[in-house]
Amino acid sequence: KQWYQRRVRGEQGWLPLSASVGKGRISAVSLSFLVENQDEAVIWRGPKKTAMIKQFLSDVCWGALDYLLIDTPPGTSDEHMTIMEAIPNCSVVLVTSPQAVAAADVLRQVTFCKKTNANVLGIIETMSGFVCPNCSDCGLLFGKGGGKRLAEYCNIEFLGYVPIDPNLSRLLDRGELFKNFQSSASIQSYTEITKKLIKP
Repeated sequence: KQWYQRRVRGEQGWLPLSASVGKGRISAVSLSFLVENQDEAVIWRGPKKTAMIKQFLSDVCWGALDYLLIDTPPGTSDEHMTIMEAIPNCSVVLVTSPQAVAAADVLRQVTFCKKTNANVLGIIETMSGFVCPNCSDCGLLFGKGGGKRLAEYCNIEFLGYVPIDPNLSRLLDRGELFKNFQSSASIQSYTEITKKLIKP
């Protein structure tokens, strides 16, 4: 925490942690950068979480951005309301697993987005199969198709399936994704989804 605060606290606000990726750059900021112990839970009520989100949006010196990605917890809570109010024209990508109970939860998020006039870019189905780390065959542990059926029901674009891929998890844990991503069997799924989202 002290290292991060010394590094990023400036006259104009906070500087995100950044890393060069190919010809571009990825910057990130997280509450975990600020807490004393990253293993401990942050127990905050709504008003404090709302204030922190607003501070991340207004007090961080992001610089010129092509995209600002905000990862939120599932549901329709204070965090989502705060972001919708702070960024009125934001777009949303919804993520569900194949099970019906998960799709039902995301359906409520779809209605939330419609009531707040958020632009839903599409739905992704995650945990859609398990990629064997030895042979790369994909087995359906939790079924498949719940996300696509939900997208059709809501008349929203279905962006694609993302399987569980142990090799991808290992690359991420080691910080080697951009060096060895070709070895991940699921990278094609992410590539196809990205192409749909970043249209020329």
